[in-house]
Amino acid sequence: MPTYEYECKKCANIFERFQSISDEPVKNCPKCGGEVRRLINGGAGIIYKGSGFYSTDKSAPSAGKKPDSGKEAGSKEASPCASCPHSGGDSPCAEKAAG
Repeated sequence: MPTYEYECKKCANIFERFQSISDEPVKNCPKCGGEVRRLINGGAGIIYKGSGFYSTDKSAPSAGKKPDSGKEAGSKEASPCASCPHSGGDSPCAEKAAG
């Protein structure tokens, strides 16, 4: 339920009422009984969409730390010949060296 803000036209008293949208607006000032008008205010809450707003989201890497590249520590980079049947483990491909 929204909170509405009212201002008295007679004594300039400003007050708020927590009302349902379907409730009738307040017509009289609680202080002097004068006529009131409802003030227009922002009233709408902010809705954050997307990532980065929740504690479960990953935050930016800390200063001084290298970002994780997805490789495990100690793993070797795959060479273009790593899947070649002529490759002798860590040595370069025999066909590549000959060609």
